[in-house]
Amino acid sequence: MGNFTFEEMNLMCIYNTGSRTGLMEALTEMRGELSPEETELRELTDSALMKLQAMSDAEFAELELYPDFDQ
Repeated sequence: MGNFTFEEMNLMCIYNTGSRTGLMEALTEMRGELSPEETELRELTDSALMKLQAMSDAEFAELELYPDFDQ
């Protein structure tokens, strides 16, 4: 599966729409609103999008997208 980082998982929890394609659309929309200075968030978003594109809907359904702010 995607081997998502902790930061990617939390980002996906925030923008999760319930489907892989919906999440990718939400992340793409958010990415378009970023200012040029927000390079770290842009890179994080790009990395998560690449991993989401490479996985199937079935693999996405197996992800546990619950925020974990304790780490």
